[in-house]
Amino acid sequence: MRGVVAFDSVFGNTRQVAEAIRDELERAGHQAALLNVRESREVPSEGDFVFVGSPTRFKKMTGRSKRLMRKLDAKAWASKPVVVFDTHSEIPTDPAEREKAIKWIEPGAAGRLSAIAEKRGLAVRGPPLRCVVKGMKGPLAEGELDKARAYASRFAESLR
Repeated sequence: MRGVVAFDSVFGNTRQVAEAIRDELERAGHQAALLNVRESREVPSEGDFVFVGSPTRFKKMTGRSKRLMRKLDAKAWASKPVVVFDTHSEIPTDPAEREKAIKWIEPGAAGRLSAIAEKRGLAVRGPPLRCVVKGMKGPLAEGELDKARAYASRFAESLR
């Protein structure tokens, strides 16, 4: 099967997740093109699946990711899997700090992208993949790329 892994990335973390997803899909025998929405305004119009990812920035997705999700052809993608993913900062373990931080992290880019897709009648595959970034700029927390690979592997298996 053929698909697209579209993403926006500010500090490179979401790009790393997108590359891990693409690599795992290809390892499973699928073709997956990487589309950086920061470098291209191309909107995937064909394929068997599409991933759309964004960093969570101030509780939202980037404008480029939002624009891509809004421009996906609802008729072409209505019956094909649309998968969302994001990166977000760590959630503090201290209850008081957690309460202050969570409003900037939840539902995050993934939740908002899913809502846009569902409102447009797209077949969102869930739950979304959410990967943790240390601090504001990264790097990705330990094990997050493995989590992305495992997620992509489960998705690839579901296509059989």
